[in-house]
Amino acid sequence: MNAVTATAPMSSEEFLARPLALTARRSELIDGELVMNEPGWTHNRAQLALVRALDGWAHGVTGRGVVGLPLDVQLDDRNVYAPDVVWYRDGNAPGHGDPAPYPIPDIAVEVRSPSTWRHDIGVKKAGYERRGVGELWLADTAADVLLVFRRSRPKAPRFDVSLELDRDATLTSPLLPGFTVAVGEIFADG
Repeated sequence: MNAVTATAPMSSEEFLARPLALTARRSELIDGELVMNEPGWTHNRAQLALVRALDGWAHGVTGRGVVGLPLDVQLDDRNVYAPDVVWYRDGNAPGHGDPAPYPIPDIAVEVRSPSTWRHDIGVKKAGYERRGVGELWLADTAADVLLVFRRSRPKAPRFDVSLELDRDATLTSPLLPGFTVAVGEIFADG
Protein backbone atom coordinates (compact mmCIF):
# COMPACT_ATOMS: atom_id res chain seq x y z
CA MET A 1 0.00 0.00 0.00
CA ASN A 2 1.25 3.47 -0.81
CA ALA A 3 1.46 6.25 1.73
CA VAL A 4 -1.17 8.95 1.57
CA THR A 5 -0.08 12.52 2.25
CA ALA A 6 -2.55 15.24 3.27
CA THR A 7 -2.31 18.46 1.31
CA ALA A 8 -2.96 21.04 4.06
CA PRO A 9 -0.07 21.64 6.48
CA MET A 10 -0.68 20.51 10.04
CA SER A 11 1.02 21.38 13.33
CA SER A 12 2.18 18.81 15.87
CA GLU A 13 -0.53 20.05 18.21
CA GLU A 14 -3.23 19.44 15.57
CA PHE A 15 -1.76 16.03 14.75
CA LEU A 16 -1.74 14.92 18.38
CA ALA A 17 -5.30 16.24 18.96
CA ARG A 18 -6.89 14.17 16.17
CA PRO A 19 -9.92 12.09 17.21
CA LEU A 20 -9.17 8.47 18.09
CA ALA A 21 -10.90 7.23 14.92
CA LEU A 22 -8.30 9.10 12.85
CA THR A 23 -5.34 7.85 14.88
CA ALA A 24 -6.13 4.14 14.55
CA ARG A 25 -4.11 3.85 11.33
CA ARG A 26 -0.33 4.20 11.17
CA SER A 27 0.46 7.86 10.57
CA GLU A 28 3.19 10.39 11.15
CA LEU A 29 3.59 14.12 10.76
CA ILE A 30 6.61 14.86 8.59
CA ASP A 31 7.43 18.51 7.91
CA GLY A 32 3.80 19.44 8.57
CA GLU A 33 2.40 16.77 6.23
CA LEU A 34 0.23 13.93 7.46
CA VAL A 35 1.69 10.69 6.06
CA MET A 36 -0.34 7.51 6.48
CA ASN A 37 1.10 4.08 5.83
CA GLU A 38 0.13 0.48 6.48
CA PRO A 39 3.27 -1.71 6.49
CA GLY A 40 3.30 -5.04 4.70
CA TRP A 41 4.41 -8.54 5.65
CA THR A 42 8.15 -8.13 4.97
CA HIS A 43 8.21 -4.95 7.03
CA ASN A 44 6.39 -6.58 9.93
CA ARG A 45 8.69 -9.63 9.95
CA ALA A 46 11.82 -7.44 10.14
CA GLN A 47 10.23 -5.29 12.83
CA LEU A 48 9.31 -8.37 14.86
CA ALA A 49 12.83 -9.82 14.57
CA LEU A 50 14.33 -6.58 15.88
CA VAL A 51 11.83 -6.34 18.74
CA ARG A 52 12.51 -9.95 19.77
CA ALA A 53 16.28 -9.44 19.75
CA LEU A 54 16.18 -6.14 21.64
CA ASP A 55 13.53 -7.23 24.12
CA GLY A 56 15.32 -10.50 24.84
CA TRP A 57 18.53 -8.60 25.53
CA ALA A 58 16.74 -5.98 27.66
CA HIS A 59 15.06 -8.61 29.82
CA GLY A 60 18.31 -10.53 30.31
CA VAL A 61 19.61 -8.20 33.02
CA THR A 62 17.90 -5.53 35.12
CA GLY A 63 18.64 -1.97 34.04
CA ARG A 64 18.90 -2.55 30.31
CA GLY A 65 16.06 -0.23 29.43
CA VAL A 66 12.79 -0.76 27.62
CA VAL A 67 11.85 -1.70 24.05
CA GLY A 68 8.67 -0.41 22.42
CA LEU A 69 6.65 -0.47 19.23
CA PRO A 70 5.51 2.58 17.22
CA LEU A 71 4.31 5.50 19.28
CA ASP A 72 4.11 9.25 18.73
CA VAL A 73 7.45 10.96 19.34
CA GLN A 74 7.27 14.73 18.87
CA LEU A 75 10.43 16.28 17.48
CA ASP A 76 9.14 19.83 17.05
CA ASP A 77 6.02 21.77 16.04
CA ARG A 78 5.93 20.19 12.53
CA ASN A 79 7.17 16.65 13.15
CA VAL A 80 5.72 13.71 15.07
CA TYR A 81 7.37 10.42 14.08
CA ALA A 82 6.34 6.87 14.93
CA PRO A 83 9.55 4.81 14.84
CA ASP A 84 8.93 1.13 14.08
CA VAL A 85 10.93 0.14 17.16
CA VAL A 86 12.23 2.28 20.03
CA TRP A 87 14.66 1.60 22.82
CA TYR A 88 14.91 3.79 25.91
CA ARG A 89 17.80 3.45 28.33
CA ASP A 90 16.84 2.78 31.94
CA GLY A 91 15.10 5.86 33.36
CA ASN A 92 14.33 7.50 29.98
CA ALA A 93 11.20 5.53 29.02
CA PRO A 94 7.70 6.96 29.31
CA GLY A 95 5.97 6.20 32.56
CA HIS A 96 2.92 3.98 32.92
CA GLY A 97 -0.05 5.99 31.74
CA ASP A 98 1.97 8.86 30.28
CA PRO A 99 0.11 10.39 27.32
CA ALA A 100 1.51 11.15 23.88
CA PRO A 101 3.77 12.63 22.77
CA TYR A 102 6.49 10.40 24.14
CA PRO A 103 10.16 11.20 24.79
CA ILE A 104 12.78 10.98 22.08
CA PRO A 105 14.18 7.40 22.20
CA ASP A 106 17.84 6.56 22.67
CA ILE A 107 17.64 4.23 19.64
CA ALA A 108 15.07 4.62 16.87
CA VAL A 109 14.51 1.94 14.24
CA GLU A 110 12.78 2.47 10.91
CA VAL A 111 11.97 -0.51 8.67
CA ARG A 112 11.61 0.14 4.97
CA SER A 113 8.17 0.59 3.52
CA PRO A 114 8.20 1.40 -0.20
CA SER A 115 6.08 4.48 0.31
CA THR A 116 7.99 6.00 3.24
CA TRP A 117 11.64 5.05 2.71
CA ARG A 118 12.49 8.43 1.15
CA HIS A 119 11.37 10.10 4.39
CA ASP A 120 13.28 7.60 6.56
CA ILE A 121 16.63 8.14 4.85
CA GLY A 122 16.08 11.87 4.34
CA VAL A 123 14.15 14.25 6.52
CA LYS A 124 13.49 11.78 9.36
CA LYS A 125 17.15 10.81 9.63
CA ALA A 126 18.02 14.52 9.85
CA GLY A 127 15.31 15.07 12.47
CA TYR A 128 16.48 12.20 14.64
CA GLU A 129 20.05 13.45 14.38
CA ARG A 130 19.04 17.03 15.25
CA ARG A 131 17.04 15.89 18.31
CA GLY A 132 19.86 13.82 19.80
CA VAL A 133 18.84 10.22 19.11
CA GLY A 134 21.89 8.13 20.03
CA GLU A 135 21.48 5.66 17.17
CA LEU A 136 19.25 5.24 14.17
CA TRP A 137 18.87 1.84 12.52
CA LEU A 138 17.34 1.73 9.04
CA ALA A 139 16.39 -1.78 7.98
CA ASP A 140 16.32 -1.85 4.17
CA THR A 141 14.14 -4.86 3.40
CA ALA A 142 14.62 -4.39 -0.36
CA ALA A 143 18.40 -4.81 -0.14
CA ASP A 144 18.63 -6.91 3.07
CA VAL A 145 20.97 -4.30 4.53
CA LEU A 146 20.90 -2.60 7.90
CA LEU A 147 22.12 1.00 7.89
CA VAL A 148 23.35 2.16 11.28
CA PHE A 149 23.93 5.80 12.16
CA ARG A 150 25.40 6.61 15.55
CA ARG A 151 27.38 9.15 17.50
CA SER A 152 31.00 8.39 18.34
CA ARG A 153 30.46 9.85 21.81
CA PRO A 154 27.25 10.66 23.72
CA LYS A 155 27.33 14.42 23.13
CA ALA A 156 28.57 14.33 19.53
CA PRO A 157 26.51 16.90 17.57
CA ARG A 158 25.94 14.57 14.60
CA PHE A 159 25.77 10.96 13.54
CA ASP A 160 29.47 10.72 12.80
CA VAL A 161 29.62 6.93 12.47
CA SER A 162 27.75 5.11 9.73
CA LEU A 163 27.72 1.39 9.01
CA GLU A 164 26.19 -0.70 6.26
CA LEU A 165 25.65 -4.22 7.53
CA ASP A 166 24.73 -7.00 5.12
CA ARG A 167 23.06 -10.34 5.92
CA ASP A 168 26.40 -11.90 6.96
CA ALA A 169 27.19 -9.19 9.53
CA THR A 170 26.35 -8.99 13.23
CA LEU A 171 24.73 -5.92 14.76
CA THR A 172 26.16 -4.69 18.05
CA SER A 173 25.90 -1.30 19.72
CA PRO A 174 27.99 0.63 22.25
CA LEU A 175 24.66 1.67 23.79
CA LEU A 176 23.71 -1.98 24.34
CA PRO A 177 26.60 -3.83 26.03
CA GLY A 178 26.41 -7.54 25.18
CA PHE A 179 23.68 -7.15 22.55
CA THR A 180 24.18 -9.01 19.28
CA VAL A 181 21.90 -10.07 16.46
CA ALA A 182 22.80 -11.61 13.13
CA VAL A 183 21.58 -9.22 10.43
CA GLY A 184 20.41 -12.23 8.41
CA GLU A 185 17.88 -12.99 11.19
CA ILE A 186 16.30 -9.55 10.68
CA PHE A 187 15.67 -10.31 7.03
CA ALA A 188 14.81 -14.00 7.39
CA ASP A 189 11.90 -15.32 5.36
CA GLY A 190 8.77 -16.65 7.03
